[in-house]
Amino acid sequence: MDAVDILVRTLSKPVKRANDEVQYHPRSDRHSKVACWGIMFDLMQTSGLLRSHVETNKVAFGINHKMVDFVNNKFKNLDLVLCRPGTSAGRKRKSYTLASLAQEWGIELTVDEQNRFEALPVITEAPVGQVLVALEAKACMTEHSKAGPRLYDELNSSHQIVHGATNQALAVGFCMVNAADKFYSPTNRHNGPDANVHKQPYAAQKAIEAVSRLPRRSGSNDRGYDGLGIVVVELLNDGTPVKLVTGAPAPQVGGIFHYDSMLHRVAHEYDTNFKNI
Repeated sequence: MDAVDILVRTLSKPVKRANDEVQYHPRSDRHSKVACWGIMFDLMQTSGLLRSHVETNKVAFGINHKMVDFVNNKFKNLDLVLCRPGTSAGRKRKSYTLASLAQEWGIELTVDEQNRFEALPVITEAPVGQVLVALEAKACMTEHSKAGPRLYDELNSSHQIVHGATNQALAVGFCMVNAADKFYSPTNRHNGPDANVHKQPYAAQKAIEAVSRLPRRSGSNDRGYDGLGIVVVELLNDGTPVKLVTGAPAPQVGGIFHYDSMLHRVAHEYDTNFKNI
């Protein structure tokens, strides 16, 4: 699986935002875009059925797709979706490919990752018809105690809206939690240049516990996430390279919230649910 390494490597490189060079900004969706790009890359590598669907133009992707809950008439823009292509009437710009998004979003790939990516069939953005997989990525970087309830509510609303729109879609959640002892917040400059200090690993564990309480489902008659992954990093936001945390409190290999478990589950569910499209 490559998505986590890609996320850590890409976020290690600061980017310009307003007058700052930052690796993470709470008002930017950079981390969400990079995470979702990596998940799609891994799904393409893992599911032979998905690759076949892409090769035969049965499946495309959509960006920031607005999904509407039919029951409650609520809506949410999902970061990235896999879908059956819809009609292209009214489209005014050239469609992205996953490759052009990598360039647009500054995705950092190794030579080996690039070679494996180029060996995959080209998947193209299209107007969204039937949603097959909906991806939502969030992060908790600082003020973990305050962020926990918000994180839960935002992620909980996502799967509700996805399955309120169509029970057949797979809802996939991803959360990045910061386990660094301190964090330089670009939105907290009025308090001076000092970093926010975290009591670790307690702070990260509280955020992980909040995400772990999200409902999961094992069939289309249930409500909840079809796949839910939690990744823990150390990100100071001062230009220091981001580090992946593999020990506690991060989910361990084989656990249901470990990224690899989430990815394999979603690939299996895709192969099972969409073999006849």
